[in-house]
Order: sequence, then C-alpha cells, then structure tokens
Amino acid sequence: MQPQENVEQFGYRQELRRGIGLSDLVFYGLIFMVPIAPFAIFGQVYKESHGMPALAYVIGMVALLFTAASYAQMVKAFPLSGSVYNYAGRGIAAPVGFMTGWAILLDYVLVPGLLYLVASIAMNATVPQVPVWAWVIIFVAINTVINLRGIRMTISLTKALITAELVVLGLFLSVGVWALLQGKGRGFNLTPLFNPDTFSWPVVFGAVSIAVLSFLGFDGISMLVEEAKGGSAQVGKAMRLALILAGVLFIVQVWVASLLVPDPAGLLAHGDKNGTAFYDTAAAAGGSWLAHIMSTATAISWGLADTLVAQVAVSRLLYAMARDRQLPSFLARVSVKHSVPANATLFIAALSTVLGVWMSSRKDGVTLLSSLINMGALIAFIVLHVSVIVHYVIRGRSTDLLAHLITPLVGMAILVFVVINANILAQVLGLIWLGVGVLVLAGLYIAGRRPSSAGLAVLEESR
Repeated sequence: MQPQENVEQFGYRQELRRGIGLSDLVFYGLIFMVPIAPFAIFGQVYKESHGMPALAYVIGMVALLFTAASYAQMVKAFPLSGSVYNYAGRGIAAPVGFMTGWAILLDYVLVPGLLYLVASIAMNATVPQVPVWAWVIIFVAINTVINLRGIRMTISLTKALITAELVVLGLFLSVGVWALLQGKGRGFNLTPLFNPDTFSWPVVFGAVSIAVLSFLGFDGISMLVEEAKGGSAQVGKAMRLALILAGVLFIVQVWVASLLVPDPAGLLAHGDKNGTAFYDTAAAAGGSWLAHIMSTATAISWGLADTLVAQVAVSRLLYAMARDRQLPSFLARVSVKHSVPANATLFIAALSTVLGVWMSSRKDGVTLLSSLINMGALIAFIVLHVSVIVHYVIRGRSTDLLAHLITPLVGMAILVFVVINANILAQVLGLIWLGVGVLVLAGLYIAGRRPSSAGLAVLEESR
C-alpha cells in the first residue's frame, strides 16, 4: 500500500480489509446502478422527455462522467470511506462536509427502502398471495445476512446476479430488435434520441432529473477506497468504466423500448400510472411470457442485487460519519470477525424495513422516495465539484485547469440546470431536508461536537 493511501495519516486506523480488485469495483458499481434499471422508470422518463428517453440518458451519462472525474480527483486527495462527506469536509470546510454528507445521506439512506419497495410491488404482482410488506421483510432479511458475512461474499453473489441481469437484458434486446425487423412498432428511427417537434432544453433536463436515478450508485464505488487493493487510482478508473458501461446499456434498451411502445400518444398524455410501460412494450415485442420475465427480473435485481450493494454503501457512509462523531458512535463499530461495519448494516436494515413497510401503504410511495433520493444526490454532486475547485485551485494553486477548474465547472453547470428543471416536489423536499440538516448541525455545535476533519479524537477513543 502506497503511503498516500494510508488512512493513518488522516488520524484513523486501517480497520477495513483491503481485498477488492478493479473488476470487483466495476461489478459493484454496475450492480448498484442495475443494468436493467430503466425497466422500472421507463414510462416516467418517456413521458417527461416527450418521447426522447435515449437523449435523457445520454445527457445523464455525460453529466455524471464529469462528476466521476471530480470524484477521482478528490478520492486521490483523500482516500477515505465516506465519499462526498469527506471530500467536501476536507476540501472546503468541516461544516460543509457535514451538510454534504447530510444531503447524500438522503440518497443513500432512502435508496434501499425504495429498492425494496419497488421489488416487493413487482413480486406481489407475480405472487399476490404474499403482501407487499411481507416481501419487504423477506428481501431485507436475506440481504442483511449476506452483508454481515463480509464484503467478499457480497461481491461474489453480485457477480452472479449481474450476469443473470445481462442475460435477461440480452433476451429483451434480441426479441425487441427481431420484432422491429418484422415490422412491429415504428421501425428503426432517431426520435428516441432527438425529435425536433418536441425538443426543448427544460423538457429534456426535467427528464434527466428522473433518469439519473438509474445511474445513482456509481459513486458508491468511492465508499470502498479503504478496501480497494489499488487504492484511489483504481477507484477512479472503476467509476468511469462502470458509468460508461451502464450508460451504453441504458441508452440501447430505452431506444429499442421507445420504438415498440404500443400506445405512444396515450403514454405521453397519461403517463405510466401502473409502472408497467416497459413490460407492456416487452409484451408487444414477444408476448406475455417476455413481459413476465422482465417484471420478475426487475423484482430480483432491485430487491436482492441492488439493495445488497446499497446496504454496503450506506453502511460505509454511516461508519465514516460516526467515527468523526457526527453520528452516534455505535455506528462506527466494526465486526472483528468479518471486518464490516456491523451496527451500521443492522441499522440501515431496520430503517429500510420500517420505510418499505410504511411506504407500501401509500399510492405515491415510489414517487415520493424517488424525488427525495434524486435531489439529495444532485445537491451533493454539485458541492463535490466545488470542493475540487477549492481544494486544488484556491488552496493548492494547481495549474491543471482542465482537471481542477474547467471539468468541475462544466459538471456543476449541467447539474444545476437539472436541479432547476426538476420536479417542484423534489425541490421542496430537498430544501426541507437541508433545513433539518442545518438544525442538526447547530445541535452538534451546542453539544460541543462540532464537525472536524482531523479524526484524531476518534482515533484516541478507539485505542
């Protein structure tokens, strides 16, 4: 391990085991993003983009490639678990780090609950005898046991699951392309990528604010920097590779699906009320058997594969904030036997169960959680770009203006435009969450636990 990758220089002990390679990191990022993620939100993206979902995914991928570049710069400077919480706190100021961690916490803490809910709804449609809330509990129990066994078991199982997802996606694309060649749908054309009759920047960026949900998770790779054999360089490369691979898969599948939508006018006018637009498209291409395979694959991938790695990522964020005394200290305790933050894993499992069961009784549960998750992530990504500029250009006097000024500025500008054109509900809820964060931060100051990047007090306590 190179000296600059040694966490001791930041005031911490190396408690997490380094054993994850580049391919493991890429697989982890892909399974977190879910190669078939657009299945569940295709109808919503199609409607909001006015029939140009492929363009929404292209812009989303480009925007997040700029964000990945900023992640690579900050993980190189601070190779620590905690992602943007550490980068903003050390790159700008500790209170900013807390607020950024608070913003991304909205994403990470709620993502497992959303995934469990979507998967449970899909499984209930297939096996209606088992209620949605029961499926939530089943999925949470399985994933928690696996995650408590250690990161290697999680990585091994997710490799098998992602292989199955890619097989299902390959099946849909094969049947879909064959159906188009047989004259079904509207034939091959460029309208899913660009339609001059319906195009406008506000429309497209409004759709991007929804489509980015499919990409969320690539940043979770940075959470594993203390467990990566190649350190920060390997993490930065893995994020770029995972984003590009997932982006290409997303663009191709929504392009084919868009050309096969049975009732484009109806979907644009009324939206995807039942969340079945993609499965209706699959049925139009190959029949009901294909639709059932697609819906079952969505349930398994969201309920097991994606939530498996989501729990890993959020447990590392809670662990990082807790060891800096910004969250209760019990969340920073690591299992000696398996080298995983066991308490944080159990906490997020309990929270996801409560959230999933509660939201299963609401008709707008999925929409509400999606709005909150996207806004938290976008705000945190914007601050990430600012931290690159402050740390490298303002403080470090860097002359590499492309990497440390131009790239983060472009990435930040795209994300700001996405936030401005996002759903009003998402904007309001995001502001409310930040307001709560300000109150929590004030409480920490009053309690004498002001945010600090040093970590030395935590180190002393752990000895």
